[in-house]
Amino acid sequence: QVQLVESGGGLVQTGGSLRVSCVATGRALLSPAISWFRQAPGKEREFVAGLNWRSGERYYGESLMDRFAISPDKDRNAVYLQMNSLKPEDTAVYFCALKSYSDIGVPRIEGAYEYWGPGTQVTVSS
Repeated sequence: QVQLVESGGGLVQTGGSLRVSCVATGRALLSPAISWFRQAPGKEREFVAGLNWRSGERYYGESLMDRFAISPDKDRNAVYLQMNSLKPEDTAVYFCALKSYSDIGVPRIEGAYEYWGPGTQVTVSS
């Protein structure tokens, strides 16, 4: 079993920055994919960014790569999502998700992930 806990969400003004963290505990995994999804009220959950833990390759949702950055912290078994130039439309609950094995790349569909954190709220005020 793997447990994921997100932190770092909060309220920020338009144009501001925020970093959310996801810490994984539990059994050791060889090559997981760890990703961030978000879900705004009334909308479907969408892929934000993902990281292949073994290869280090990073993937981003459409139009987010210029503002968001995902990075690993292998000492803490953590993944960070740095979000810059935030907009009101970035307001959502941000979820960390883990797929226990991903040979190449990361999946972009939520159904591929076995483990999820409870989420952290990010609110961007206009």
